[in-house]
Amino acid sequence: MPLSDIEIARQARMLRITDIARDRLGISDEHLVPYGHYKAKLALPFISSLPSRPDAREGKLVLVTAISPTPAGEGKTTTTVGLGDALNFIGKKAMIALREPSLGPVFGLKGGATGGGMAQVVPMEDINLHFTGDFQAIALAHNLLSACLDNHIHHGNALDIDVRRIVWKRVVDMNDRALRQITVGLGGPANGYPREDGFDIVVASEVMAILCLSTSLRDLKERLGRIVVAETRSRKPVTAADLKVHGAMAVLLRDAMAPNLVQTIENNPALLHGGPFANIAHGCNSVIATRTALQLADYVVTEAGFGADLGAEKFIDIKCRKAGLAPAAVVIVATVRALKYHGGVPLAALGTEDLEALGRGMANIERHLHNVREVFGLPCVVSINHFASDTDAEHALLRERIGRLGVAVHTARHWALGGPGAADLAHEVVRLCEQPSTLRFAYEDSEPLWIKLEKLATRTYGASGITASSAVRKQIAGLQEAGYGHLPVCVAKTQYSFSTDPSLRGAPSGHVLDVREVRLAAGAEFVVMVCGDIMTMPGLPKVPSAERIDLDDEGQIVGLS
Repeated sequence: MPLSDIEIARQARMLRITDIARDRLGISDEHLVPYGHYKAKLALPFISSLPSRPDAREGKLVLVTAISPTPAGEGKTTTTVGLGDALNFIGKKAMIALREPSLGPVFGLKGGATGGGMAQVVPMEDINLHFTGDFQAIALAHNLLSACLDNHIHHGNALDIDVRRIVWKRVVDMNDRALRQITVGLGGPANGYPREDGFDIVVASEVMAILCLSTSLRDLKERLGRIVVAETRSRKPVTAADLKVHGAMAVLLRDAMAPNLVQTIENNPALLHGGPFANIAHGCNSVIATRTALQLADYVVTEAGFGADLGAEKFIDIKCRKAGLAPAAVVIVATVRALKYHGGVPLAALGTEDLEALGRGMANIERHLHNVREVFGLPCVVSINHFASDTDAEHALLRERIGRLGVAVHTARHWALGGPGAADLAHEVVRLCEQPSTLRFAYEDSEPLWIKLEKLATRTYGASGITASSAVRKQIAGLQEAGYGHLPVCVAKTQYSFSTDPSLRGAPSGHVLDVREVRLAAGAEFVVMVCGDIMTMPGLPKVPSAERIDLDDEGQIVGLS
């Protein structure tokens, strides 16, 4: 019986994190804030000193993205870890920079987010569960603002807040559909004014996005102050700074602002920091972690959530645009199984060879390749995660079809073999990083919000256009007139399709992107366009992962994957 991911991780011979920092990165103990023996935060003063150090460098940034996700799994995080190990294996100084897992998916449908097999970051159990408390700090800061908002109204409402126009919800780091719409303030005058409210999951919080896009504690506090929570009766915005709470929020986030240092199974350094979802937020780890890694290593491998239409697009149009970053190369992850699923094969039949279905499913990866190369102007390689059920004929078809487009394809076996199993992929990535490229965006800052979304939908989703109710159109126009038109758009939609219908596999075209709701994230500096039926508070599946996660009699965690 093969070992599970948690069993493999538990057998890893971890080095003390102080040894990883000193021997691999040249970081002495005084620049670390240890959380036990195997994880630590990098001190913010040390990070601030990096650009002025004599050995300062600016490494090559490699983005790992994927095809549209399927229930069969693609292994994007596993590839990110495996590629980082592979680059070190071939003699390069490389780091990986990942997001932190959310407890919602851990106990829900997806499970953990630390990679798999021999390509994992460790300590796996700590990372997947509470880690260093960053998400708890984000939730506390967010909910402090919620509490102070209702408290202000209760004690006289000096800002004349219109309780019908409060847009700031509460958050919790768990999938709980019962909290999507709630009523607060019941029980009489002592409990405030009754009103409708709701919860989002922590990863959808604007505070999460702000933490991941801030470049310093000063920048963090200023962005927190710009959060718009409501409107007055005269329709003026009310901010966290108006409520005088952004300083206290920054206090709660001070330690969370520092990136977390851990290691892979092969004892290579990894930074994990932040965790916005790509289907409802901007889907990338923090700017400060990515920049720090680029100043510590020659190659930095990072990932963006879900497919290239969501995570990679937001990585480029939001994170790179705001932070001045530019990937030198892109890796698009796929599997034979997932492509057959996009070709119409039921989940239960994916282990059977089906070249016709594989050929049909190729439309999905071809559109992602088009987006990366033609829309964003970046060189890329396709990494096929190998499964035992794959056949030689299926892999040959993939190489032939993708080869026609002038893109290299590498079958990677890092899940089973670790870094050596992705050495060929690493060599191709190094080659691509030396090629000149010019990063392009899907739209320009100067274009109106509606045009930005329309360009995004037609150029990357294959849509024929966009639509919205008159109320939503009016809201978008109002944001434009209020001076927010220069901000990028952040689309919240299903991750399973280029459309807003998760059942439309492959590469649907001619569909219409319907905008259901608009949210201003003034502190994070983007406008969220909520499309289709996507929820910012997910629900648990019929059989959640929580049902198999347990403690044995020795106190060991079982069932975590």
